[in-house]
Amino acid sequence: MQRINKDTSDLDLYKRIAKGRAEGERAFAELYARFGNRVFMYCVKILGDDRDAQDVYQETFIRFHRAAQKEYEVQNVPSYLFKIARNLCYNHRRDKKQFLDLDDFSFSSRDESYERRDLLNLIETALGLLDIKYREAFVLKEYEGMSYSQIAEITGDTVPALKNRVWRAKERIRSILSPYLADIEKFQ
Repeated sequence: MQRINKDTSDLDLYKRIAKGRAEGERAFAELYARFGNRVFMYCVKILGDDRDAQDVYQETFIRFHRAAQKEYEVQNVPSYLFKIARNLCYNHRRDKKQFLDLDDFSFSSRDESYERRDLLNLIETALGLLDIKYREAFVLKEYEGMSYSQIAEITGDTVPALKNRVWRAKERIRSILSPYLADIEKFQ
């Protein structure tokens, strides 16, 4: 059995999925290892619920695998994965027609100070209050570190529109957090 070289390109791995069973499964496993955590965190940030995110995350990779087996042409594997996740997140929100419950938000933190953990929870809560298009642009830019052109490829929006959304998201988060930040400054 031939092992997958870690330097193998994402596109080459994607194309291998359609080939033989063993080689295809190894290629899929490598792509899953490369992008699984990022796709899951994106789903969590967009949906605001770990269980819903887990469902969408799994469905994302199922659809990705099916598309690769059918030899659907892809130019950029990470963008394609995020596009699938994005569409499924939007469909999930539309189908459930549910609003985020602020009590459902959680943010994992390890060995952080109480104040830092509290601030991170406030940011997560503020993020949950954003309109989905602003939240998505913010998450892809700030959490995923994507360029505006990569985000445009995923969302189909223009770069100027995305820059505007990220800026507005930051302004809205600042606005939401300003009373809390003012209280923090009083005690320092």
